[in-house]
Amino acid sequence: MASFQSPSPVDYVRAALPALPGAGLVPVLRRSGRGLPEQVVRVEDVQIDPEHLAAYDEVCGFGLSDSLPGTYPHVLSFAAQMRLLTSRDFPFPAVGMVHVANTITVHRPLGIHDRLTLTVNATNLRPHPRGQQLDLVTHVTVDGDPDSELAWEGVSTYLRRGSGADPSGERPGPEPLDISPGPAQWRLPADLGRRYAAVSGDRNPIHINPLLARAFGFPRAIAHGMWTAARALAAIQPRLPRRYRYDVAFGAPILLPSTVGFAARAGEAPGRAEVAVVGRSGRTHLTGIVDEL
Repeated sequence: MASFQSPSPVDYVRAALPALPGAGLVPVLRRSGRGLPEQVVRVEDVQIDPEHLAAYDEVCGFGLSDSLPGTYPHVLSFAAQMRLLTSRDFPFPAVGMVHVANTITVHRPLGIHDRLTLTVNATNLRPHPRGQQLDLVTHVTVDGDPDSELAWEGVSTYLRRGSGADPSGERPGPEPLDISPGPAQWRLPADLGRRYAAVSGDRNPIHINPLLARAFGFPRAIAHGMWTAARALAAIQPRLPRRYRYDVAFGAPILLPSTVGFAARAGEAPGRAEVAVVGRSGRTHLTGIVDEL
């Protein structure tokens, strides 16, 4: 039986070392893969920890419920994703990969008492205008379901900047919306990255350490993209259908601390909602579309 597991310190060392200059000259650090590995990481009998779920709900703005927020299985699978990203046959170092888009499909609500099986694999390596991109796909089924039907699916699209770029390559996720933020504003504190890291396991230093964030070209630490996606989904939680697909594209990073505006509206298609997170400068941080299944 397993509950939420954060990546270990060893996982983060494995993520960081291959990105160091000259790492490819060290046999133990050399990446052996050219394409994406066929490996599937599987975690069985995952039980929900109510205290962890409550902490996640608080950080992301969800109301307490016996049903899991649509974004919560993403954090349950994060350690498995890291295991895949840090394997020697994965072609790119995990450090430096940019999460550019995410799609979540809730085929059925998941409950706090459900025991889950998670699988994670990498697929669809393809050109991007600024490098190469790939998808980490997570599938969630409920243990004991006689039909073993897929309950939840997440597709996290990552960009590796550099070689393999193609100006005609696709940009994943929805296009920016012509939507202005309303009166809703979120004042995001400087410690938001550390708080979300504690509940998500994503301790990338650009989110929690201002000095290390500067080393990667950011003037301050930046908010996690999946926190922004979760917070936007939480803002429309009472209007969410039972089954839905949530597509998001991440735009300009949110520097911490800061104040951002939130906008939501009904889409033209039936059962559609559109959301956006926009900075005071007018730059779009997140575009999201929810479609009822």
